[in-house]
Amino acid sequence: MTFSLTVSDEVRALAPGFTHVAVEAQGLVNGPSTDESSALLDDAARRLAVRLDGRAPHEDPHMAAWRAVYTAFGSKPSRTRNSAEALAKRALSEGGLPRINLLVDVYNAISVAHLIPVGGEDIDRIEGGMRLVRATGEEDFVTVTGGAEGVEHPDAGEVVWRDGAGVTCRRWNWRQGPRTRLTEETVSGIFLLESMAPMPVADVESAATELAGLLEKFSPGARIEMRPPAS
Repeated sequence: MTFSLTVSDEVRALAPGFTHVAVEAQGLVNGPSTDESSALLDDAARRLAVRLDGRAPHEDPHMAAWRAVYTAFGSKPSRTRNSAEALAKRALSEGGLPRINLLVDVYNAISVAHLIPVGGEDIDRIEGGMRLVRATGEEDFVTVTGGAEGVEHPDAGEVVWRDGAGVTCRRWNWRQGPRTRLTEETVSGIFLLESMAPMPVADVESAATELAGLLEKFSPGARIEMRPPAS
């Protein structure tokens, strides 16, 4: 397992409290959402409610730290929320969390239960490794709207994940592109858990361990590697 993830010096300077833990998995089995993956999402919403204890998601210290960093690179955090805050709001709403597919349900459940941004990418759809950088504004970000493919460009200075072909996720972890997302055909994935101080690194590692256990449960025989925290 040699998939590369790098964080640019510019991003490190912007967010010195940033840490990420990666879980790489080969030999995955994906498919439509199941009763079991749906139950995971329901349980995650209950765990979130206990964690927040009546507070709104943005009042959590970890989410407040993400909001501060979004503001620092020019994004409005109340309009373009980090993925964990956006999912948490949905989890607490009447409609609840969406059911996407088995693998996405699993990592969304971990994100909500631990209030940590978690992303999943199909390694076989990524060109080269992934880099967390501040955009020039000229990078391509492929989108699909109403069945039609289009290309957007990030704002200059925006923090993005990108590979050799272009941006894979805009505004750090706000909006993932369809090109590299996990589909029912995915067999190899990289799962990224991202945190800011003041969240203890041990909490991120605990969430990653839980995610790895669920991947093993739903894909028996998969080869799974959890990488140590990186900032």
